Amino acid sequence: MRRITRRSFAVSSVAAATSALFTPARAQAYPARPVTLIVPWGAGGGSDATARIVATLLEKELGQPFNVVNRTGGSGATGHAEIAAAAPDGYTIGMLTVEIAMLHWQALTQLAPRNFTPLALMNEDPPGVQVSTSSPYRTAKELMDAIKLAAPGRFKASGTGQGGIWHLALVGWMQAMGLPANQVAWSASNGAAPAMQDLVAGSLDLTTCSVPEARATIEAHQARSLAVMALARNPSFPDVPTLKETLGVDYSTSSWRGIGAPRGLAPDIATRLTGALKKVYDSTAFKEFMTGRGFGTVWRDAGQFETFMDQADRQMGQAMKAAGFAKA
Repeated sequence: MRRITRRSFAVSSVAAATSALFTPARAQAYPARPVTLIVPWGAGGGSDATARIVATLLEKELGQPFNVVNRTGGSGATGHAEIAAAAPDGYTIGMLTVEIAMLHWQALTQLAPRNFTPLALMNEDPPGVQVSTSSPYRTAKELMDAIKLAAPGRFKASGTGQGGIWHLALVGWMQAMGLPANQVAWSASNGAAPAMQDLVAGSLDLTTCSVPEARATIEAHQARSLAVMALARNPSFPDVPTLKETLGVDYSTSSWRGIGAPRGLAPDIATRLTGALKKVYDSTAFKEFMTGRGFGTVWRDAGQFETFMDQADRQMGQAMKAAGFAKA
């Protein structure tokens, strides 16, 4: 039997203590201090609201504050850049939105989905096709039949600024129907709310913003949604059919929000965060919050989110090239 002397015990104790001192903390110890969650959009909007409910529930799951910080500017480029430039230690994460698959095509930033560590996709809101209640078109088929017969530019639509996500949704829809990208003229607006006002006033024929954004006008019986550009109906709006149901065209796109981190995040921390986000997503509090606002919920884990962003990047690039917005 090996004899343990007082000296050998002391040496081994010092070695163990020294090893513990210089061994990096593993995922079990994460997070050991507050975490910053950057949102590339202003306070009060849908991205901000989604980020804050996620942050609140992450605090309960992981036992540390998750502080939401809004970094606006550059159509989302400023906030996404700050997420990408942060240390990949898990203490700065952020909300990744559809714009990260768009901005580099317009040469507004060099950032693209590959510059981030994807953690989870949690929200997806497809565009709807809205008309005013005074419109003669009661279905998406009636509207599309009229658009096909009309001269290019005769019909006018809006929902966001020139080259924004809802504009590209319209371009993609026209392409899917075999029509020119400019078959329906785009009237730039400062967002869905003013576009819906213009629709009601009669200066637009349709809008292609999300149905949740059009909800107040629809519930006021001033507009109706004819279809949604999604693979399935939104449970919050079960009476609105998909384009495939009403037109037979298999086209879908969306505005989306997920959580990511700087590229190079340690795999164990990434796994811990994705696991916590799944618990947040499955919680009653998250589902009730999102459903109550009409926001769509969808879960894609880190790997699925990465694939999804790559697909979105290609789709946005195709639409921008067709509309003439892509820059070399």
